Amino acid sequence: MRSYTPVRFTDVAIEGRFWRERLETVLTRTIPSQYELLRETGILESLTIPVPPPPLRIPPGAHGLSMQVFWDSDVGKWIESASYVLAHRRDTQTEARIDEITDWLAQAQLPDGYLNCWYIGREPDKRWTNLRDRHELYNAGHLLEGALAYFQATGRRRLLDILCRYVDHIAEVFGPGPGQKRGYCGHQEIELALMKLYRATGTRKYLELAAYFINERGHTAPHYFDVEARARGEDPAAYWFSTYEYSQSHMPVRQQRTVVGHAVRAMYMYSAMADLAAELADDSLKQTCERLWDHVTTKRMYVTAGIGPSSSNEGFTQDYDLPNETAYAETCASVALIFWAQRMLHLDNDGRYADVLETALYNGALSGLSRDGTHYFYQNPLASDGSHVRWKWHPCPCCTMNVSRLVASVGGYFYSVGSDAVAVHLYGSSSTSLTLGERTVRLRQESDYPWSGSVKISIDPDAPTRFTLKLRIPGWARSASVKVQGQELPTPEVQRGYIELDRTWQAGDVVELELPMPVERVHANPLVQADVGRVALRRGPLLYCVEQIDHPQATLGLLRLPRDSALNAVTRADLFDGIVTVVAEAGEAGAGAAAAPLYANRPFDTRPATLTAIPYFLWNNRGPNRMQVWLPEI
Repeated sequence: MRSYTPVRFTDVAIEGRFWRERLETVLTRTIPSQYELLRETGILESLTIPVPPPPLRIPPGAHGLSMQVFWDSDVGKWIESASYVLAHRRDTQTEARIDEITDWLAQAQLPDGYLNCWYIGREPDKRWTNLRDRHELYNAGHLLEGALAYFQATGRRRLLDILCRYVDHIAEVFGPGPGQKRGYCGHQEIELALMKLYRATGTRKYLELAAYFINERGHTAPHYFDVEARARGEDPAAYWFSTYEYSQSHMPVRQQRTVVGHAVRAMYMYSAMADLAAELADDSLKQTCERLWDHVTTKRMYVTAGIGPSSSNEGFTQDYDLPNETAYAETCASVALIFWAQRMLHLDNDGRYADVLETALYNGALSGLSRDGTHYFYQNPLASDGSHVRWKWHPCPCCTMNVSRLVASVGGYFYSVGSDAVAVHLYGSSSTSLTLGERTVRLRQESDYPWSGSVKISIDPDAPTRFTLKLRIPGWARSASVKVQGQELPTPEVQRGYIELDRTWQAGDVVELELPMPVERVHANPLVQADVGRVALRRGPLLYCVEQIDHPQATLGLLRLPRDSALNAVTRADLFDGIVTVVAEAGEAGAGAAAAPLYANRPFDTRPATLTAIPYFLWNNRGPNRMQVWLPEI
């Protein structure tokens, strides 16, 4: 069922200033600083299984759970992030650190293949007794993804072999066979890791295990988590979250109609479902994914492609409930949405998936990593009173490694190959060499995207080759023009978000794409009560916000944007090494309000003001201050 296959991150060189700067920052600052914090917080020490185990660094919370049970997953994500960066530039120190971690995991692994450092070191008699809360399979999935990335980046497979032994153990423990546990993880993740392992090895039992976990999920009479709780001597009715919607295990996956519960868990599960739909030609899974995609993107997604408004469940509430200042919009959730969007895109190359992928990439996810590469957002609100700050670390530091692994692997989202086609999904200076049938085709992009919509693509097949070059026309683009060998084509037809250029390509051929980038106003559906009477600003793929620091003579919360005010794109070389801002004439409501009465029988005065907006992903990089995405319109 899969129509296209992504060109691997190892085969794409990022050359443009936008993503090259982010990659260099992750390589030189983010990865080393994360390693030091893994060491300082005791996470790396836990891999050595110290005897006796040291006192807990993180005491159990209200639900009796110490977040130290997740520590293996943080190590796996760090290895994955570091490995993606190694594909761009080898680094002996980073490789030595991963090899040392490999040694520790090899020594910790039990004879039957089991490998979870919390249980081996602290509760060896309780393994596989609390899948609902304790994340054993989730941890295994992230370790597996790290091992796969390290193997793909360096060719070293010792860590992968260790994890394959663990997966073999898991396959013996779980399944529908006699004596096996009919369980699945409370936090989905291993499913998509198993799909990666299947594609890397071709071993079908890994595909079958992923399919088992997805197909088994949510079946009742009795529910597996109830059975498990009773076996622990607990009352299932006392479950701390009260509903299995939290983990999307409230019903079988194919029966689910709405996106509910914990946002990251949902996105990881849907990613695996899309993978399985592709590999097994499972149309029922594909239709389920399409139904859930439509629901989340039309009723439960922020304009930044942030998802999950509530902190109480780190996830979804009701349709159109998208508050701004209290938005949870976890960085991990936007990253996972990108994973799902890419997989849906490769089912049938529909540009609507690439549109969300790009929006999440440049906005909801990228905001999670600071410019200096060492501070993070867990939550990504769309308004702040100035109290929201970036943190250096977190008791549950999942978002730190999730955003760095996304940035480090961004090349893997640019290009895809079909049977007789090459699709370009993202723009920005980059190059790749890909295989199309029996031919090798080299592509090289030159562009200052996302600041400019001018794109030049040089095509260099090893021999004249006929194929279709598909160029994505983003949903935000109101027009597009294309030149081939300097000759402008008639108004191109856009089919499901792509222009298709079918011809015999020769070395030296050049395609030029022009995507005009005017600043636009974005209006929310009136059912989103938080945004009634407000507009957001967008230029190209970037959403914009206003910060108090750019308005020293005005109060941010009092700024109003007139409906007829011109929106001007202004390049600022003095900000963040060069960005495009949006400037408009606005008004400051309530001038002199501090000396005015609390209530009056006429509108308060408004005085002229200049509004300056910066890309949302850059906010809070000049210190905590007030911020707004949605602006009152007058």
